[in-house]
Amino acid sequence: MKILLISTNRNTLPMPVMPIGACIVADAAQRAGHTVHLLDLMFTRDPLVAVAAAVAGFRPDVVGLSVRNIDNNDMRGTVFFLNDLRSIVDAIRAGTGAPIILGGAALGVMPEEILRLANVSCAVIGDGELVFPLLLDRISREMSCNDLPGVACVENGTFHRNSRAAAGFSATCPAPDYHRWLNVAAYLSQQATVPLQTKTGCQFQCVYCTYPGIEGSSCRLKEPGTVAAAVARLAAAGLRDIEFVDSVFNAPREHAMEVCAALARVGHKARLHSLELNPLDFDDALVTAMERAGFAGMGITLESAADPVLRGLQKGFTSREVHHAAAVVRRHRIPCAWIFLLGGPGETEETVRETLQFAATQIRPRDVAFFNTGIRIYPGTKLESIARRQGVLSRSPEEMLSPVFYLSPEVDPRWLERELQRSMQSRMNFINMDTIGLSCLPTINRLGYRLGLRPPLWRHTRLIRGGLRLAGMDV
Repeated sequence: MKILLISTNRNTLPMPVMPIGACIVADAAQRAGHTVHLLDLMFTRDPLVAVAAAVAGFRPDVVGLSVRNIDNNDMRGTVFFLNDLRSIVDAIRAGTGAPIILGGAALGVMPEEILRLANVSCAVIGDGELVFPLLLDRISREMSCNDLPGVACVENGTFHRNSRAAAGFSATCPAPDYHRWLNVAAYLSQQATVPLQTKTGCQFQCVYCTYPGIEGSSCRLKEPGTVAAAVARLAAAGLRDIEFVDSVFNAPREHAMEVCAALARVGHKARLHSLELNPLDFDDALVTAMERAGFAGMGITLESAADPVLRGLQKGFTSREVHHAAAVVRRHRIPCAWIFLLGGPGETEETVRETLQFAATQIRPRDVAFFNTGIRIYPGTKLESIARRQGVLSRSPEEMLSPVFYLSPEVDPRWLERELQRSMQSRMNFINMDTIGLSCLPTINRLGYRLGLRPPLWRHTRLIRGGLRLAGMDV
C-alpha cells in the first residue's frame, strides 16, 4: 500500500527536534513492503496547504499522523500544540477517504482524549515500529484492528485500549535513515541534535511521569555494540551531534558503562549528548567512560536539591546524591546542564531557597542551570491523586487535555517568581522557560551554526544572555 506519514510537530523552541519515532515507523513500514512518504511539517509555512498537496500528489491508501507533544509544559506561558490537529485531519479527509491512524508519544499519554479531539477512531500506543506494520496488514486485508495489541480505538462512541504487544522487541538499536525522510540541513542549521535511544522504558516512579504509558515501566535494553554501530553510521553520514534520548541514560548504570565502552572502541568521531542523567549511580567512573566515549555535553535532571521535595516527587535519590553528583561534575570536563522543577509536592519557601543556594554554590559558572516552575498534571499519574487530595485539582480527567499544572500550596507563585528572577539577575548561567521561549532563539541558533558553534549551544548561555542584555533585552 501507499502510506503517507505526517509528523505534526512544529515547535522550534529551544530548537527543532528530529522526529525519531516517525522516522523509525517509516523505515519499518518500508521494510514491510509498503511505499512510504513522510511529510514533516516542522518547517512548512502553511501546514494545511502542505497536507492537502501531499494527499493530492501521493494518493495514499493509509495516512498516519505522529503527535509528539500536547503542550509546552510551561505554566506561565502555556502553548497548546493540538489546536491544528483537527484541521489537519479535516484537510486529509477533504482529499481522501483513506483510513487515518494517530500515533506518537502524546497518544501514549492521553489516547482517548486526543482521538476524540481529532475525530479519529484508531491510534497506535505501543511500539510503532512493531504495531504499525501489523495494523497495515490488517487494513490491507480489510480485517478489524480493534483487538490488535498496542492499538487504541473509539468504536460506536466507546473507547478501548489494548495491552502492549507481548513479543517482537528487538535489541538492535534503530538508526533511521534521517536523510531519506527529513530536511536534515534545516534541522542542523538550528542546532538540532540527532536522536538515538539505547533503551526504552523507565524503572523510576516519579509522581508526574508519563513514561509508563509511552514506553512502559521497565527498561528494555539495546545491545551496546549495535548502539555504537548506529552512532558510527550516523556520523559517517554527516550527522555528528547525536543525542541519547533515553528516559534516563545511566539507568541501569551497567548498561550505560557497556554502551560507553562500545562507543570508545569504534572511533565514531561524533559529538555525543544526553540531557537525562540521574544522580543515582553517577560517579567518576561513569563520567570518565562518557569522556572516552566522546560525550560533548550532558544534563542531570534533579528537579530539586531539597529532600522534602525529592521525597514528594518520589525521585528515588536524596540531596546527598545531588551534592555528590555536583562534586563529580566539577572533577571532569564535560559541560553540564542542570534541570530543576520548582513547585512540586513538599515545596516550601525554605526548600526553594535550598535549591537555589545549591545551584549558586555547587554548579560551575560555565555550566547552565535551567528552572521550570509548576508541573503539568496528566491523568493516571500519582501527581493527579496528590493534587486532588490537596484540593489543587478539580477538573475531570477528560478535561485535562487542556493543560493544568500543580504548584505546591505552600508556595506563593508571585514570591517564587520574584525569588527566581533575583537569582537569575546575578547569575548569567541561570535560565528559565522565558529564556528558551525567546522568539529570537531560532535566529540565534542559525547565527551560531554559521559561526561554527555546535551543540550544545547552552554552553554559551552566559555569552548569549550578556549579549542580549547589551541589546536592551530583559533576559
